[in-house]
Amino acid sequence: MSELSVNHLLGIKYLDKKDIGLIFETADHFKEVINRSIKKVPTLRDITIANIFFENSTRTKLSFELAEKRLSADVINFSASQSSVKKGETLIDTVNNILSMKVDMVVMRHPNPGAGIFLSEHVNASIINAGDGAHEHPTQALLDSYSIREKLGDVGGKNVVIVGDILHSRVALSNIFALKLQGANVKVCGPKTLIPKHIESLGVQVETNLKKALEWCDVANMLRVQNERMDISYFPTTREYTQQFGVNKKLLNSLDKQIVIMHPGPINRGVEITSDVADSNQSIILEQVENGVAIRMAVIYLLASKIK
Repeated sequence: MSELSVNHLLGIKYLDKKDIGLIFETADHFKEVINRSIKKVPTLRDITIANIFFENSTRTKLSFELAEKRLSADVINFSASQSSVKKGETLIDTVNNILSMKVDMVVMRHPNPGAGIFLSEHVNASIINAGDGAHEHPTQALLDSYSIREKLGDVGGKNVVIVGDILHSRVALSNIFALKLQGANVKVCGPKTLIPKHIESLGVQVETNLKKALEWCDVANMLRVQNERMDISYFPTTREYTQQFGVNKKLLNSLDKQIVIMHPGPINRGVEITSDVADSNQSIILEQVENGVAIRMAVIYLLASKIK
């Protein structure tokens, strides 16, 4: 049995291509498990996992919790908005208190970039980063690549465009790392104000014309505009953003090929994509959600096997 080269999942940039392959093979097995009538395996009966979310989350939190329960792990949930963090407790105190309850693994989402790395250096448990600010969101990038692999057979050599708010997006950064590692060609597309300077140094190209980007790509991964991370205005109005960077059915039908549409959620319907695109047969948004559980089961299982 091969194993991961890392003891934590802090970001895609710490993985190699072999790690990604192993995670996908393991996820194939778990995908079969979650489609059985009995969806549970007793694999992690003696492992306790704490889900610590310092930032709001619906899909990711549910997906992790479901993955943990499908593996028969013991799960404790901690949400910072209802905790002593509000009273000024530090990150390390919070986690040490939770670890003194003998937790083996921590899944953490935090508004500060690098929070997971900081934690992994101070705490004796396996850490999974469920998103750290605008830095990385590794399991999202893994499930996105896994969904492309499932739909198109392979990620290598495919043309993938990431459209929208690249500047504030941890999903974009993790996806760029994961796609490049697997040999895909990557472009980013959005208003110039929402594309980070020097992003070309990551080996991606910038395209500011949405139609051109869609004509080039096999897959378009649509990101929402992250208003909650913006302290200034990056474009005039939402309506203008939609006119230039929103995908609707008319635009899709004008292309000379069928492209695959993805979205990490939550979707702002009518802004970055219209409902008829989100719900069309070209969209694999719900497949991404299903694959998220299998990928997270795989990551938890592979990291837990290194604890034992």
